Amino acid sequence: MEGPRQGRLLRALPYVGTAFILAVLPLVLSQYLQSMMTKFFIFAIFAMSLDLIFGYVGLISMGHAAFFGIAGYTCGILIVKYGIESFWIAAPCGILMAGLLAAVFGVFAFRVSGIYFLLVTFALGELLYSAATKWYSMTGGSYGLGGIPPPNLGLTWLEWDATSFYYFAFIVLAVCFFLLYRFIHSPFGHALQGIREHEARMECLGYDVWFYKYVAFVISALFAGVAGVLFGHFNGLIAPMHLGIATSALGMLMVIIGSAGTLFGPVIGAGVIIFVEHYAGILTPARWPLIIGAVFIISVLYFRAGIGVYLSKIWKRL
Repeated sequence: MEGPRQGRLLRALPYVGTAFILAVLPLVLSQYLQSMMTKFFIFAIFAMSLDLIFGYVGLISMGHAAFFGIAGYTCGILIVKYGIESFWIAAPCGILMAGLLAAVFGVFAFRVSGIYFLLVTFALGELLYSAATKWYSMTGGSYGLGGIPPPNLGLTWLEWDATSFYYFAFIVLAVCFFLLYRFIHSPFGHALQGIREHEARMECLGYDVWFYKYVAFVISALFAGVAGVLFGHFNGLIAPMHLGIATSALGMLMVIIGSAGTLFGPVIGAGVIIFVEHYAGILTPARWPLIIGAVFIISVLYFRAGIGVYLSKIWKRL
């Protein structure tokens, strides 16, 4: 019994160590860098949600930002337009809307497969992008929906600043990571990985492949909705671009660079993309996409499995 126990402790050590470092990091970071880390936490949740269907099911979706954006818009509209200030009402509504949207999208998207699935998800995402741009009275049009305040948790003693938002986003990220980890390592998650490896074989074994992929699609949208709600409160603004192809592609880059199918890899990829995007935008405001592209090319050429896989190999050698 001692051997397996030591093995579990060894596997958990990187996660515990990382969590400890992130918990004490605000003590040495400026308010500005804390805000950057908060943005990283939010997009790490978004990247993990995309990894669930891309890395563990093998579905390439270019419309995943639709769930991110619709959750942010729903939560923001309830607060700004209808005066529902409670986070515990507005946030679940936003997350639920993302799940409902995925449930509807999935009915159409899973009628096809492969490259056609990618095209359908892309088209559905762009449809929402166009709707958000045109519906000016509700969404603010191309200017976006602004004035979204920090979350009202009902705690009168809580004052929102960069540090408090840092810890709030960090806690949500930790909870999402734990839930996704448990889901992926459940019998349902193992079946999803079997579908990714050999869909026809899983069908022969009696698995309802369509149902498994559909449920995974909806669950991934719920977690993307969590990220969208947090981003709306953090940024104070949700715009049509947060529904569009650019945000979906950004999430895909995070997953590929970090390592698809590892869960912790997309978190690493999110950190790389967010900080490279930020500092590249400062150095060369007009050319930062070229730098992002260069990072992606280097990752594909020299870290084909993603950064996370190589870090995992190094850890196992220690």
